[in-house]
Amino acid sequence: MAATCSWEPCEETGQDALIVKFSNGHVKKAEELDFKLFKHSDGINPRKKTRRIVVAESDRLPYVGSNFGSGSLQCNNLCRCFVGVLDKRTMKMKVHNAQLFNMLPVIPGKYGTSVDALIEAFGTTKQKRALSSRRLNEVGNETLQQAVALAATNVINQKGVEALRNEVVETEAQTDTALFLPSCNTEADKAEDVYPFDQLLSPNEFDSLKDVGAKMAALTPEDLLKMRAENCPQTVLRHLEFLPKEDAARDRQSRCAWYLSFLIKASLQKRLSFKFGIEDGCPRVIIHNVLKNFTVESFHHGSLRNTVSSSMRMKLVAHCLALLLHMGDQTANLTLLHRDMGISDAKMLEVAKAMGLTLSRQSAHSREQAGTQEEHRMASLVLPLVHYEQRMDHRKRKRMN
Repeated sequence: MAATCSWEPCEETGQDALIVKFSNGHVKKAEELDFKLFKHSDGINPRKKTRRIVVAESDRLPYVGSNFGSGSLQCNNLCRCFVGVLDKRTMKMKVHNAQLFNMLPVIPGKYGTSVDALIEAFGTTKQKRALSSRRLNEVGNETLQQAVALAATNVINQKGVEALRNEVVETEAQTDTALFLPSCNTEADKAEDVYPFDQLLSPNEFDSLKDVGAKMAALTPEDLLKMRAENCPQTVLRHLEFLPKEDAARDRQSRCAWYLSFLIKASLQKRLSFKFGIEDGCPRVIIHNVLKNFTVESFHHGSLRNTVSSSMRMKLVAHCLALLLHMGDQTANLTLLHRDMGISDAKMLEVAKAMGLTLSRQSAHSREQAGTQEEHRMASLVLPLVHYEQRMDHRKRKRMN
Protein backbone atom coordinates (compact mmCIF):
# COMPACT_ATOMS: atom_id res chain seq x y z
CA MET A 1 0.00 0.00 0.00
CA ALA A 2 1.47 3.37 -1.08
CA ALA A 3 1.92 6.12 1.53
CA THR A 4 1.84 9.85 0.82
CA CYS A 5 4.45 12.14 2.31
CA SER A 6 4.10 15.76 3.42
CA TRP A 7 6.90 18.10 4.51
CA GLU A 8 6.69 19.77 7.90
CA PRO A 9 9.51 22.32 8.46
CA CYS A 10 11.18 22.58 11.87
CA GLU A 11 9.93 26.19 12.17
CA GLU A 12 6.42 24.83 12.52
CA THR A 13 7.22 22.11 15.04
CA GLY A 14 9.59 24.30 17.05
CA GLN A 15 11.82 21.29 17.82
CA ASP A 16 13.94 18.88 15.79
CA ALA A 17 13.34 15.17 16.11
CA LEU A 18 15.93 13.48 18.33
CA ILE A 19 17.58 10.19 17.35
CA VAL A 20 19.66 8.52 20.02
CA LYS A 21 22.13 5.67 19.81
CA PHE A 22 23.71 3.94 22.79
CA SER A 23 27.48 3.49 22.76
CA ASN A 24 27.49 0.17 24.64
CA GLY A 25 24.80 -1.79 22.80
CA HIS A 26 21.13 -1.88 21.83
CA VAL A 27 18.14 -1.11 24.02
CA LYS A 28 15.72 -4.02 24.20
CA LYS A 29 12.90 -2.23 26.05
CA ALA A 30 13.00 1.42 25.04
CA GLU A 31 9.63 2.10 26.66
CA GLU A 32 11.22 1.50 30.08
CA LEU A 33 13.66 4.37 29.60
CA ASP A 34 12.73 7.78 30.97
CA PHE A 35 13.94 10.45 28.48
CA LYS A 36 14.43 14.10 29.34
CA LEU A 37 15.55 16.97 27.08
CA PHE A 38 17.42 20.01 28.35
CA LYS A 39 18.13 23.14 26.28
CA HIS A 40 20.36 26.13 26.95
CA SER A 41 18.70 28.94 28.89
CA ASP A 42 20.22 31.61 26.60
CA GLY A 43 17.80 31.79 23.69
CA ILE A 44 19.48 34.84 22.11
CA ASN A 45 23.14 33.86 21.77
CA PRO A 46 23.35 32.13 18.36
CA ARG A 47 26.19 29.89 19.59
CA LYS A 48 24.32 28.62 22.64
CA LYS A 49 20.62 28.63 21.83
CA THR A 50 20.84 25.39 19.79
CA ARG A 51 22.65 23.40 22.51
CA ARG A 52 20.73 20.36 23.74
CA ILE A 53 21.34 17.58 26.29
CA VAL A 54 19.37 14.33 26.30
CA VAL A 55 19.21 12.18 29.44
CA ALA A 56 17.86 8.64 29.44
CA GLU A 57 17.40 6.99 32.84
CA SER A 58 16.95 3.25 33.42
CA ASP A 59 16.86 1.03 36.48
CA ARG A 60 20.57 0.31 36.11
CA LEU A 61 22.38 3.31 34.57
CA PRO A 62 21.62 6.81 33.33
CA TYR A 63 22.82 7.75 29.83
CA VAL A 64 23.69 11.28 28.68
CA GLY A 65 24.21 12.68 25.18
CA SER A 66 24.70 16.21 23.85
CA ASN A 67 24.97 17.98 20.48
CA PHE A 68 28.02 20.02 21.55
CA GLY A 69 31.39 19.37 23.10
CA SER A 70 33.86 16.54 22.64
CA GLY A 71 31.27 13.78 23.03
CA SER A 72 28.93 15.07 20.31
CA LEU A 73 28.63 13.57 16.86
CA GLN A 74 30.27 15.64 14.12
CA CYS A 75 27.79 14.41 11.53
CA ASN A 76 25.29 16.96 12.86
CA ASN A 77 27.59 19.69 11.52
CA LEU A 78 28.55 17.98 8.27
CA CYS A 79 25.15 16.84 6.99
CA ARG A 80 21.42 17.12 7.60
CA CYS A 81 19.40 14.23 9.00
CA PHE A 82 15.67 13.62 8.66
CA VAL A 83 13.22 11.21 10.26
CA GLY A 84 9.84 10.17 8.93
CA VAL A 85 6.91 9.70 11.30
CA LEU A 86 4.15 7.50 9.89
CA ASP A 87 0.59 8.02 11.06
CA LYS A 88 -0.85 4.49 10.85
CA ARG A 89 -4.40 5.82 11.00
CA THR A 90 -4.11 8.12 7.97
CA MET A 91 -1.11 6.34 6.45
CA LYS A 92 0.59 9.69 5.93
CA MET A 93 4.19 10.34 6.83
CA LYS A 94 5.62 13.62 8.09
CA VAL A 95 9.34 14.27 7.60
CA HIS A 96 11.14 16.29 10.30
CA ASN A 97 14.63 17.65 10.74
CA ALA A 98 16.57 15.40 13.11
CA GLN A 99 19.65 15.48 15.32
CA LEU A 100 21.72 12.49 16.39
CA PHE A 101 22.83 11.99 19.98
CA ASN A 102 25.48 9.54 21.16
CA MET A 103 24.33 8.30 24.56
CA LEU A 104 27.13 7.49 26.99
CA PRO A 105 26.64 5.68 30.33
CA VAL A 106 27.23 7.64 33.54
CA ILE A 107 28.12 5.57 36.59
CA PRO A 108 26.38 7.17 39.60
CA GLY A 109 27.86 7.62 43.05
CA LYS A 110 31.58 7.08 43.37
CA TYR A 111 32.27 7.22 39.67
CA GLY A 112 36.06 7.24 39.89
CA THR A 113 36.25 4.35 42.37
CA SER A 114 33.89 2.23 40.26
CA VAL A 115 35.86 2.86 37.09
CA ASP A 116 39.14 2.03 38.84
CA ALA A 117 37.66 -1.25 40.04
CA LEU A 118 36.53 -2.12 36.51
CA ILE A 119 39.99 -1.34 35.13
CA GLU A 120 41.65 -3.51 37.76
CA ALA A 121 39.33 -6.40 36.91
CA PHE A 122 38.90 -6.14 33.16
CA GLY A 123 41.26 -3.40 31.91
CA THR A 124 44.06 -3.80 29.41
CA THR A 125 47.72 -3.70 30.42
CA LYS A 126 47.98 -0.10 29.20
CA GLN A 127 44.93 0.98 31.25
CA LYS A 128 46.26 -0.75 34.39
CA ARG A 129 49.65 0.94 33.92
CA ALA A 130 47.94 4.34 33.59
CA LEU A 131 45.87 3.66 36.74
CA SER A 132 48.97 2.76 38.73
CA SER A 133 50.75 5.89 37.51
CA ARG A 134 47.80 8.10 38.46
CA ARG A 135 47.63 6.64 41.97
CA LEU A 136 51.36 7.25 42.43
CA ASN A 137 50.86 10.84 41.29
CA GLU A 138 48.05 11.30 43.83
CA VAL A 139 50.40 10.16 46.60
CA GLY A 140 53.11 12.46 45.24
CA ASN A 141 50.70 15.39 45.08
CA GLU A 142 49.67 14.89 48.69
CA THR A 143 53.33 14.83 49.77
CA LEU A 144 54.01 17.92 47.67
CA GLN A 145 51.07 19.79 49.23
CA GLN A 146 52.40 19.06 52.68
CA ALA A 147 55.86 20.31 51.68
CA VAL A 148 54.41 23.46 50.12
CA ALA A 149 52.36 24.18 53.24
CA LEU A 150 55.48 23.83 55.42
CA ALA A 151 57.52 26.07 53.08
CA ALA A 152 54.74 28.69 53.01
CA THR A 153 54.67 28.75 56.80
CA ASN A 154 58.44 29.29 56.93
CA VAL A 155 58.26 32.15 54.35
CA ILE A 156 55.46 33.88 56.27
CA ASN A 157 57.45 33.63 59.48
CA GLN A 158 60.58 35.07 57.80
CA LYS A 159 59.11 37.89 55.66
CA GLY A 160 55.95 38.78 57.49
CA VAL A 161 52.39 39.08 56.19
CA GLU A 162 52.67 42.75 55.14
CA ALA A 163 55.73 42.21 52.91
CA LEU A 164 54.07 39.25 51.21
CA ARG A 165 50.90 41.25 50.67
CA ASN A 166 52.92 43.98 48.93
CA GLU A 167 54.58 41.39 46.69
CA VAL A 168 51.17 39.99 45.71
CA VAL A 169 49.87 43.48 44.85
CA GLU A 170 52.90 44.14 42.65
CA THR A 171 52.55 40.77 40.91
CA GLU A 172 48.85 41.42 40.24
CA ALA A 173 49.70 44.81 38.76
CA GLN A 174 52.27 43.25 36.44
CA THR A 175 49.75 40.60 35.40
CA ASP A 176 47.09 43.23 34.66
CA THR A 177 49.40 45.25 32.42
CA ALA A 178 50.74 42.14 30.68
CA LEU A 179 47.25 41.50 29.29
CA PHE A 180 47.39 44.54 26.98
CA LEU A 181 51.13 44.84 26.26
CA PRO A 182 52.50 43.72 22.88
CA SER A 183 54.76 40.70 22.63
CA CYS A 184 58.01 41.49 24.47
CA ASN A 185 61.43 39.82 24.19
CA THR A 186 63.11 40.64 27.49
CA GLU A 187 66.27 38.76 26.44
CA ALA A 188 66.86 40.93 23.35
CA ASP A 189 70.34 42.41 22.83
CA LYS A 190 69.09 45.24 20.59
CA ALA A 191 66.42 47.81 21.42
CA GLU A 192 64.53 47.20 18.17
CA ASP A 193 64.17 43.50 19.05
CA VAL A 194 62.45 44.06 22.42
CA TYR A 195 59.05 44.64 20.79
CA PRO A 196 59.64 42.88 17.44
CA PHE A 197 58.27 44.71 14.43
CA ASP A 198 56.84 41.57 12.80
CA GLN A 199 54.82 40.92 15.98
CA LEU A 200 53.21 44.35 15.61
CA LEU A 201 52.72 44.15 11.84
CA SER A 202 53.09 40.70 10.32
CA PRO A 203 54.82 40.30 6.93
CA ASN A 204 51.45 39.47 5.35
CA GLU A 205 49.86 42.60 6.82
CA PHE A 206 52.86 44.74 5.84
CA ASP A 207 52.63 43.50 2.22
CA SER A 208 48.91 44.31 2.12
CA LEU A 209 49.66 47.98 2.93
CA LYS A 210 51.64 48.56 -0.28
CA ASP A 211 48.95 50.57 -2.09
CA VAL A 212 47.75 52.70 0.84
CA GLY A 213 51.38 53.30 1.84
CA ALA A 214 52.21 54.53 -1.67
CA LYS A 215 49.40 57.08 -1.40
CA MET A 216 50.81 58.29 1.91
CA ALA A 217 54.29 58.62 0.41
CA ALA A 218 52.93 60.70 -2.48
CA LEU A 219 51.17 63.32 -0.29
CA THR A 220 52.07 66.94 -1.05
CA PRO A 221 52.50 69.77 1.50
CA GLU A 222 49.04 70.99 0.44
CA ASP A 223 47.61 67.54 1.18
CA LEU A 224 49.17 67.60 4.64
CA LEU A 225 47.65 71.04 5.35
CA LYS A 226 44.24 69.69 4.36
CA MET A 227 44.71 66.66 6.60
CA ARG A 228 45.64 68.96 9.50
CA ALA A 229 42.45 70.95 8.96
CA GLU A 230 40.49 67.68 9.01
CA ASN A 231 41.96 66.80 12.42
CA CYS A 232 44.29 64.06 11.25
CA PRO A 233 46.22 62.59 14.23
CA GLN A 234 49.17 64.86 15.04
CA THR A 235 51.37 61.83 15.67
CA VAL A 236 50.83 60.66 12.09
CA LEU A 237 51.31 64.14 10.58
CA ARG A 238 54.65 64.61 12.34
CA HIS A 239 56.00 61.48 10.67
CA LEU A 240 54.50 62.30 7.26
CA GLU A 241 56.17 65.72 7.33
CA PHE A 242 59.59 64.10 7.72
CA LEU A 243 59.44 61.00 5.54
CA PRO A 244 62.88 59.62 4.56
CA LYS A 245 64.16 60.33 1.04
CA GLU A 246 65.51 56.84 0.46
CA ASP A 247 62.87 54.72 -1.32
CA ALA A 248 62.83 51.61 0.92
CA ALA A 249 62.81 53.60 4.17
CA ARG A 250 60.17 55.99 2.80
CA ASP A 251 57.95 53.09 1.76
CA ARG A 252 58.26 51.40 5.17
CA GLN A 253 57.56 54.61 7.08
CA SER A 254 54.53 55.52 4.96
CA ARG A 255 52.97 52.06 5.41
CA CYS A 256 53.49 52.32 9.17
CA ALA A 257 51.99 55.83 9.18
CA TRP A 258 48.82 54.60 7.47
CA TYR A 259 48.52 51.64 9.87
CA LEU A 260 49.12 53.90 12.87
CA SER A 261 46.42 56.29 11.67
CA PHE A 262 44.02 53.36 11.24
CA LEU A 263 44.68 52.04 14.77
CA ILE A 264 44.17 55.48 16.30
CA LYS A 265 40.86 55.91 14.48
CA ALA A 266 39.79 52.42 15.55
CA SER A 267 40.55 53.20 19.21
CA LEU A 268 38.15 56.14 19.13
CA GLN A 269 35.20 53.95 18.05
CA LYS A 270 32.74 52.21 20.35
CA ARG A 271 32.16 49.37 17.90
CA LEU A 272 33.88 48.12 14.75
CA SER A 273 32.69 46.11 11.77
CA PHE A 274 34.22 44.71 8.59
CA LYS A 275 33.07 47.87 6.79
CA PHE A 276 35.26 50.11 8.96
CA GLY A 277 38.04 51.72 6.90
CA ILE A 278 36.73 50.44 3.58
CA GLU A 279 36.50 54.00 2.22
CA ASP A 280 40.19 54.50 3.00
CA GLY A 281 41.14 51.33 1.14
CA CYS A 282 41.77 49.24 4.25
CA PRO A 283 43.01 45.74 3.26
CA ARG A 284 40.76 42.93 4.41
CA VAL A 285 43.53 41.20 6.36
CA ILE A 286 44.08 44.37 8.41
CA ILE A 287 40.48 44.85 9.54
CA HIS A 288 40.14 41.11 10.16
CA ASN A 289 43.13 41.08 12.53
CA VAL A 290 42.08 44.32 14.24
CA LEU A 291 38.63 42.85 14.94
CA LYS A 292 40.24 39.65 16.21
CA ASN A 293 42.92 41.21 18.42
CA PHE A 294 41.49 44.56 19.55
CA THR A 295 37.76 44.03 20.07
CA VAL A 296 35.53 42.03 22.38
CA GLU A 297 32.69 39.97 20.91
CA SER A 298 29.26 40.70 22.39
CA PHE A 299 25.68 39.87 21.43
CA HIS A 300 22.92 42.42 20.98
CA HIS A 301 19.39 41.34 19.96
CA GLY A 302 20.77 38.11 18.52
CA SER A 303 23.53 39.69 16.42
CA LEU A 304 27.27 39.62 16.97
CA ARG A 305 29.04 42.90 17.78
CA ASN A 306 32.73 43.76 18.01
CA THR A 307 33.11 46.26 20.84
CA VAL A 308 36.19 48.36 21.61
CA SER A 309 36.19 48.01 25.40
CA SER A 310 38.34 50.12 27.73
CA SER A 311 40.85 47.29 28.10
CA MET A 312 41.03 46.84 24.32
CA ARG A 313 41.55 50.60 23.95
CA MET A 314 44.55 50.39 26.27
CA LYS A 315 45.83 47.45 24.24
CA LEU A 316 45.60 49.63 21.12
CA VAL A 317 47.50 52.41 22.93
CA ALA A 318 50.34 50.03 23.81
CA HIS A 319 50.41 48.67 20.27
CA CYS A 320 50.57 52.18 18.78
CA LEU A 321 53.33 53.17 21.17
CA ALA A 322 55.43 50.12 20.24
CA LEU A 323 54.89 50.90 16.54
CA LEU A 324 55.93 54.54 17.11
CA LEU A 325 59.18 53.37 18.68
CA HIS A 326 60.09 51.61 15.43
CA MET A 327 59.06 54.67 13.42
CA GLY A 328 61.07 57.13 15.53
CA ASP A 329 64.40 55.41 16.19
CA GLN A 330 63.06 53.92 19.46
CA THR A 331 61.72 57.27 20.71
CA ALA A 332 58.05 58.36 20.82
CA ASN A 333 56.14 61.52 21.74
CA LEU A 334 53.72 60.52 24.51
CA THR A 335 52.01 63.92 24.65
CA LEU A 336 50.88 63.81 21.03
CA LEU A 337 49.87 60.17 21.25
CA HIS A 338 47.67 60.55 24.34
CA ARG A 339 45.95 63.57 22.75
CA ASP A 340 45.31 61.68 19.51
CA MET A 341 43.94 58.61 21.29
CA GLY A 342 41.77 60.54 23.73
CA ILE A 343 43.26 59.17 26.95
CA SER A 344 44.69 60.97 29.97
CA ASP A 345 48.36 61.76 30.43
CA ALA A 346 48.38 59.52 33.50
CA LYS A 347 47.08 56.53 31.51
CA MET A 348 49.69 57.17 28.83
CA LEU A 349 52.46 57.20 31.42
CA GLU A 350 51.10 53.99 32.95
CA VAL A 351 51.41 52.20 29.61
CA ALA A 352 54.90 53.58 28.94
CA LYS A 353 56.10 52.49 32.39
CA ALA A 354 54.55 49.05 31.97
CA MET A 355 56.58 48.71 28.75
CA GLY A 356 59.78 49.59 30.63
CA LEU A 357 60.48 52.78 28.68
CA THR A 358 62.74 55.62 29.79
CA LEU A 359 60.80 58.86 30.30
CA SER A 360 61.98 62.41 29.60
CA ARG A 361 60.70 65.88 28.72
CA GLN A 362 61.30 67.95 25.60
CA SER A 363 60.31 71.45 24.51
CA ALA A 364 58.24 71.69 21.34
CA HIS A 365 56.42 74.34 19.34
CA SER A 366 52.77 74.66 20.27
CA ARG A 367 50.33 73.99 17.44
CA GLU A 368 47.51 75.84 19.21
CA GLN A 369 49.46 79.01 20.01
CA ALA A 370 51.97 80.00 17.34
CA GLY A 371 55.35 81.19 18.57
CA THR A 372 55.06 79.56 21.99
CA GLN A 373 56.78 76.54 23.47
CA GLU A 374 55.21 73.67 25.37
CA GLU A 375 56.67 70.72 27.19
CA HIS A 376 56.14 67.25 25.72
CA ARG A 377 56.69 63.97 27.48
CA MET A 378 58.93 61.60 25.54
CA ALA A 379 59.55 57.86 25.91
CA SER A 380 62.61 55.96 24.71
CA LEU A 381 63.45 52.27 24.69
CA VAL A 382 66.86 51.90 26.31
CA LEU A 383 68.40 48.61 27.42
CA PRO A 384 68.13 47.38 30.06
CA LEU A 385 64.43 48.15 30.43
CA VAL A 386 63.39 50.30 33.38
CA HIS A 387 61.54 48.57 36.23
CA TYR A 388 59.19 51.05 37.90
CA GLU A 389 58.03 50.42 41.45
CA GLN A 390 54.29 50.08 41.86
CA ARG A 391 52.53 52.64 44.05
CA MET A 392 51.20 50.38 46.77
CA ASP A 393 48.95 52.99 48.41
CA HIS A 394 47.23 53.71 45.10
CA ARG A 395 46.76 50.02 44.33
CA LYS A 396 45.32 49.30 47.79
CA ARG A 397 42.91 52.23 47.59
CA LYS A 398 41.75 51.07 44.17
CA ARG A 399 41.18 47.51 45.42
CA MET A 400 39.23 48.80 48.44
CA ASN A 401 37.00 50.94 46.23
